[in-house]
Amino acid sequence: MKLSRPQSQVAALPPDRHDIPDVQASTDVREIDIQRVGIKDLRHPLAFVDRSGTPVNTVAHASMTVHLPKEYKGTHMSRFVELLNESREPLSIRGLQTLVEMMNERLHARAGHIELTFPYFLRKQAPVSGVESLMDYSVTLAASVTEQRFDLTVTTVIPITSLCPCSKEISDYGAHNQRSHVTVNARVEPSMWIEDLIDLVEDQASSELYAFLKRHDEKFVTEQAYDNPKFVEDVIRDVAAQLNMEPRIHAYTLEVENFEAIHNHSAYAMIEVDDAGGK
Repeated sequence: MKLSRPQSQVAALPPDRHDIPDVQASTDVREIDIQRVGIKDLRHPLAFVDRSGTPVNTVAHASMTVHLPKEYKGTHMSRFVELLNESREPLSIRGLQTLVEMMNERLHARAGHIELTFPYFLRKQAPVSGVESLMDYSVTLAASVTEQRFDLTVTTVIPITSLCPCSKEISDYGAHNQRSHVTVNARVEPSMWIEDLIDLVEDQASSELYAFLKRHDEKFVTEQAYDNPKFVEDVIRDVAAQLNMEPRIHAYTLEVENFEAIHNHSAYAMIEVDDAGGK
């Protein structure tokens, strides 16, 4: 038997949307522009296209903002979430530009900014056994479209191994090494892949890291690091030299932190370049 609810519990039909006042679009009299207004730290599933064209599934923390002219009281917050939920296709760096342009159009904004932070999983093969495992990297993509100009900044944290040259030199046997984080924050061309930055950094390490190693792999990685000792100063200079030669990179901030194995502190270095390679 079908039960009916009392009339008082039946939801009223929503009124026509044109009958509801659009408060956000009303006039503001304070004469103050807002450079960025929108939503921050929305967690959302994301598929991002890797260098091979394969979608990589992840979960992103998204922030989406637009410029709000002084004459408008507010922006329409629901439209940011609406746009993100409508975006079903795997995202790429070039697609991120399109997404910002769509956001600007929907919000009637002359400038917009989208920032996505997510773990980026790459499948890597161990150096000897060839066993595959997933290695994760922390990535932030920040894209801005302002008056037809597109600016893209990629920030990625790349873990590596570094081995101390001093320890190797002064010790009768062995040398201390440590896991290090290389953080690259670079303003790049849309043709730059996240993997390009990762490869560039890992090539300058005492040894790159892997999520899974067999015994023969561990022996290889340990000996490779021993044969390629580097101070934090060596790592950052070697990486910076490669960044300076990369034509798709226009500016960057580079940081290296060694989580020291025999000290209760980290070794740290930073280089900041506003015009990489004179570009």
